[in-house]
Amino acid sequence: MSLTDTLGSLAIASKGHFMTGVSTDIGTSFIKPAGSVGDTLHGNAVVTAMGKSLAYTRVDFTNDTGTLVAYGHHTKYIGKSSSHRDNVEFTEDGEGLIEKST
Repeated sequence: MSLTDTLGSLAIASKGHFMTGVSTDIGTSFIKPAGSVGDTLHGNAVVTAMGKSLAYTRVDFTNDTGTLVAYGHHTKYIGKSSSHRDNVEFTEDGEGLIEKST
């Protein structure tokens, strides 16, 4: 579950949030064995929705063959952090920053 927490938070940060808020709900479902010691586990996190108060993420965990072995969900309260002065805005491709006008 800590990977769901970390990756969900990073997904919110990837949307420009300097602070990623407080967890209100989190869970992970393990559906298949992930492999053996030394195998690689891949994680992919996406923000599924983001409003003024809450952000929702989903994290998929796959093994080296691409088989889904677990998935997580993470809901975070972002009400106070959504207007933080250090938040940034990214270009549509996510590669650059859009400068704030002062």
